Parts: sequence; structure tokens; C-alpha cells
Amino acid sequence: MTATEVTANAAPEARAVSTPAALVLEDGRIFRGRSYGAQGTALGEAVFATGMTGYQETITDPSYARQLVVQTAPHIGNTGVNSEDAESRRIWVAGYIVRDAARRPSNWRSERSLDDELVEQGIIGIQGVDTRAITRHLREHKTMRAGIFSGDAARATEKELVDLVLASEPMEGARLAEEVSVDEAYVVEPADHGWDGDARFTIAAVDLGIKAMTPIRFAERGVRVHVLPATATLEDVKAVDPDGFFMSNGPGDPATADAQVKLLRSVLDEKLPYFGICFGNQILGRALGFGTYKLRYGHRGINQPVMDRRTGKVEITSQNHGFAVDAPLDGATQAPEERYGRVEVSHISLNDDVVEGLACLDIPAFSVQYHPEAAAGPHDAAYLFDRFIDLMEGTRDGRSANLSGEPVDSAHPVNSDTNDNNTEDKK
Repeated sequence: MTATEVTANAAPEARAVSTPAALVLEDGRIFRGRSYGAQGTALGEAVFATGMTGYQETITDPSYARQLVVQTAPHIGNTGVNSEDAESRRIWVAGYIVRDAARRPSNWRSERSLDDELVEQGIIGIQGVDTRAITRHLREHKTMRAGIFSGDAARATEKELVDLVLASEPMEGARLAEEVSVDEAYVVEPADHGWDGDARFTIAAVDLGIKAMTPIRFAERGVRVHVLPATATLEDVKAVDPDGFFMSNGPGDPATADAQVKLLRSVLDEKLPYFGICFGNQILGRALGFGTYKLRYGHRGINQPVMDRRTGKVEITSQNHGFAVDAPLDGATQAPEERYGRVEVSHISLNDDVVEGLACLDIPAFSVQYHPEAAAGPHDAAYLFDRFIDLMEGTRDGRSANLSGEPVDSAHPVNSDTNDNNTEDKK
């Protein structure tokens, strides 16, 4: 039995006390602590997440693939983990960084400790480090490549550790959606999630790193969801005879998503209603002809303020992204891909004016940069699922085919009573 195996089978307290670990940033900054979870080497992009709750949803969010996540909340693991709160089939973070790890969980829903779950899934972490100092460093210098080294791996010289980090792949140019997506399509039925009656609509949803709660939010509203792999084609989309099309959140650089941009343009050309979130927002931006760029340290957490410029309301949102769309902030503008007509920035970040949403005014398409499924997070943005349903209704009955508020013709006036409120129980 190896030293790593011995440590992995020890009690959590024994693993934490006995094993040194180090977090090494590409600029040479090193933070030393103790092992948390599995032991060895983990390389990725160091980022910080500001949520004070929802750590299980965070680590199982596929958008965190190839990232070392620093939790800014100081005490992590109090409530353990369970089989219900995971947002995908596995943990996706490349490594996990916490200050004070709970010695044992205490919650009636807990099934095992977070430490044990990290060990079981082979996720390498570090605890006992100053996460406030790490976060301030990343804010001042930008997110950067990093490595967590524990056990035998931590015994290398500092220069050797930094060289390993510098040899790792950067996030720019990373194509990751295909790595985290499902291999086979599946269906989420409304009847399985509390909807009483027949499905109101059917949508095709491309899984670029989709969180489990997203199709459930649709199903709760009577929408049947066909979840398709990231490699889906227009023929795959048409095969399910959808009323609408959806693209999910996901990891990596949107500049690499040429296949998904091509697919979305084909869908927009078909005038099929579209709704995208996070990565799906960036893909809509690219499909319309705008560029994307990498943010200095991104937006990750469940407390990000956003203004819906169409209503003037401020939403507190759940976000996880390191790239953004480069589009004009003020007023309606002609899309660079002129066949798609006018587009406006519908939502902006109140922290840094980053584009948080796009609304097409001449075709039925819109998107947001954040996560309205709220797992974990506030429910301020739940109305967006209803907005998409209204768009599909208007497109189907000829009343409206866009978000401009303009009728298609005088025989089909726009319904002024469309529901943009939070309607978790809408039936």
C-alpha cells in the first residue's frame, strides 16, 4: 500500500494533520497548508468563488472544469454532501482551496463528509491557507495558472513547482464543452417534476456543461426538454421537433466554440426561438458577429448584482464565467451579422458594466450571462424561463416573433400582459 493510499484511508482529521500541501501560482507566489481530499498534483486556473453557501453545487458545476476554486467563505464542509444537491454526474473542479475545513458535517441531509467525497472522486485540495490573501492577490494580478501539490509532490523545490505550473495549459484557447457534455441525448419530462397535464412546449437544449436544475426549471413550467450533446447538429435539433432552442452554461474559451456558433446561426436562420445562459450568451454574441474577451478575474458567486435594462429592476444573480461578450452597451445597434437585425444589451453588471444579457429585436432570441436556475443562489432571475415561454407562445401563435414589443402585423397585436414575474409555481 502506498503512502497516498494509507492517507486516503485515514480519518479526515488524521489526513489533514499529517500531510503538507502547497498552492503555487504562476507568478511564483506560494501558499502552504495541509492536504484536503485526495493527494497528488492538480493543475488549472486559480479562480475565487464568493458564495457563502452552495459549495456542493459549486464543485459539481461543469463550468468549473480545469479550475482550482478558492472558496472565499472561511468555513467549508459544515453540511457535508448528499446525493440530491449535485448539479451534474461528478465533481468538475480540478482542485479545491479552503481556509477552515469542517472536521465533521452536521446536517440532517448529510450523507458523507465533503473531505470523503473529494477523496472518493480523486479531487486534490488544500486547507489551512489564507483564502482572503489568495483572493486579494488574484483580484490585483488576475486569475492565473496554478497548482496544488500535496504529499510527495509537495517535496519538490519551489522552482520545480513553479515550472510545472508554467508548463500547464492556459484557459485561453481551451475547448472544454465537449469534454463535460453528455455522450447521449436524454429527455426531462414535465410530469416528473410536478407539472399536471400535457407538455406545453418542447425544446432542444444543447449541453455545453448544463447544470441539472436548468432542465428541471423548464419542466416545472410544463416544458419537455431534450438535452443534446455538445456535438449536436441542426438535424439533431430538428429531429425532436422543438418549439424552442436552448444553449447552456459551460467551461472554456468561447472563441473555440466555432461548431456551436455555426449551429446557432442555423437555428436563428430558421427563426426558432432561442434562449442561452452563460456560455450560451457568449455563443449568441459570437453568432451575431460580436467578439468575446477574457475578464481579469471573472464573476463567480451567488451575489452578483445585475440590472435588467428592459424593466429597470436589479437582480442578485448566480454567476460563473471568466469570459464576456464585447458589444455596445447603449441603445439598439445593428448586429455585425446584418441578417439578424437589431440587438441591444439587455442586462449589465452593476459591479463593472460587463455585458450580462443580449436581446435580439428582429428575431426571437435572447440570452443572459448568469444562471437563472439558482442552484445555488437567489431566485431573482427565475422570470427568464417565463420570458422564454412567452417568446415561444408569441412565435407559435403569430402574435410576436421577437422581444422588441412590436407586433408582427396589425392582426396579431402584442399581448401586453406577458408575465415577467418570478413564478416558480406557474402552471
